[in-house]
Amino acid sequence: MTNPYAGATPPAPPVPPTPRPPDTRPLHKRVLVWIGGAGLLIAGSVIGSAGNDGQEAVQAATKPRATVTATVTATPEPAPTVTETVEAKAKPRPTVTVTKTATAKAAEADSSDSGGSGSGGGGQEDPGTCSIVSNSGNCYSAGQFCRNSDHGAVTTTEDGTEIKCAYSSNAWRWTYV
Repeated sequence: MTNPYAGATPPAPPVPPTPRPPDTRPLHKRVLVWIGGAGLLIAGSVIGSAGNDGQEAVQAATKPRATVTATVTATPEPAPTVTETVEAKAKPRPTVTVTKTATAKAAEADSSDSGGSGSGGGGQEDPGTCSIVSNSGNCYSAGQFCRNSDHGAVTTTEDGTEIKCAYSSNAWRWTYV
């Protein structure tokens, strides 16, 4: 394949514009421009100096004056004092009720005489008595939660087994001693 630009002549560089000839204005016009500018300068300075009628500018200086400040403070009159007397109410405390159940001695004596081996009576001496009871009046059993007032206390269950209020499993509970 042949180069289409190979046989062509390169384009000629652009021709720079011709320089401006030295000032072609006539000399009398140039002199008039200088004279007019100088005349405006002189006229401006004459008008500016005549604006203050030949008087010197005086700086205004203020003299310090005494400042009077009046402060009024209002004092309120005392208001009547209200006093309310509140009587403290007594907090209700849990009532401890101890219930004793008595068994007939004659019935025990008869059963032990007839049995002969003594297996009918036995166990704890006084079952059913609890030294500490719940708010509803029932005996506690192992595993139940303790009240704050019972922490560290020892009591018995309904069948007479001793239990103690101890900290167990992240809570205060009744546990076997």
